[in-house]
Amino acid sequence: MTAGLFGAGTSPRLLQRFRTAPVDVADLRDVASELLPTLATPPLRLDLVRRPGAGTVLHVEEDERTDRVPLVDLADAMSAAGVPGTPAGIAAALRTWVARRPVTDAAAAEGGIAVLDWADAGRTRVGWTVVVVRGGIAVPWAPSPSARTVVLHRTRSAATGRAHDVSLELRVEGPLALWSHGAVPVLASAALVAPELMLQRIGAAGLALPDMHLVVTPHRPVVCAGPGVARRLAGQASEASVTLPWRAAVDLPWL
Repeated sequence: MTAGLFGAGTSPRLLQRFRTAPVDVADLRDVASELLPTLATPPLRLDLVRRPGAGTVLHVEEDERTDRVPLVDLADAMSAAGVPGTPAGIAAALRTWVARRPVTDAAAAEGGIAVLDWADAGRTRVGWTVVVVRGGIAVPWAPSPSARTVVLHRTRSAATGRAHDVSLELRVEGPLALWSHGAVPVLASAALVAPELMLQRIGAAGLALPDMHLVVTPHRPVVCAGPGVARRLAGQASEASVTLPWRAAVDLPWL
């Protein structure tokens, strides 16, 4: 468990404030007993399993994905993440935790969207992946060991098709064109499944980029500019990024 599993990061001041009031396991159990039935929809099962002498575990089951998490571990993770030990705070964290559960093969096939994400821990390369959006949270799909090659191809092809339909904001600022998604930032790169259409929209907005290059930082707006401007922008940025010509985007590997 990490802080990211419970939503946005918490400020140091709030962490200090809530460190004296950790999430109590009994409080978590009470909140979970009321909240989980409202979140469980077929095929998702969310059950509290009481084990004599061993505490209660949260059983999560959805298609081929199954997990059991001791409530004491979940409460400790929430406390470490600075989650308020109030019913409202625990409920919000638990709702986010459930939303961030692993994506099943069926869910990816039915609603996955193709986006770019980091391909290595050093953040030097990017590649295509499939995400499923749950309540404003984009969760990446890791294919199950049982997923056959034909399933991978079909799911990725369908996700690429859905990426065409993602509504994005285009903003032109001087020599730059920025693509963004206000609710789910990682979806900004969905536009790259059709870079020719990006060029057309940018041109219609009044910016000519005959040799368009892309500055890609996953989970951030995608920046389009001429090659020189793109390289300077990437060199001055404080965050890691990958710069590539627009024609290279569709040929990036799947993660």
